[in-house]
Amino acid sequence: MKPLVVIGFLGSTLDASKRDASRWQKWRPTVGITMHEDLRVDRMVLLHGAKHTSLAEFVIADISSVSPETTVEAAVIEFADPWDFEEVYGKLLDFARAYHFDP
Repeated sequence: MKPLVVIGFLGSTLDASKRDASRWQKWRPTVGITMHEDLRVDRMVLLHGAKHTSLAEFVIADISSVSPETTVEAAVIEFADPWDFEEVYGKLLDFARAYHFDP
């Protein structure tokens, strides 16, 4: 069976939390996807902006604690305007063209 790779965006609102034990009582989608017993994520590519690097590192550490078999690769993608879909789709297309996929 081929490894399962998940590519996703870091959620600057939903993935953010206080850096204490209460964070485990909140749904954080990026961490949560690696916590399913019936879904083994072998690798996650976490897309985020440079200003969210600290949050990305915090989320990556939490993923490592709940799913040590998941390797997380952080990838910085900057958007001048994240609501400009032409820009977003263009940069995602550039990312996809440069990423090595093995379907």
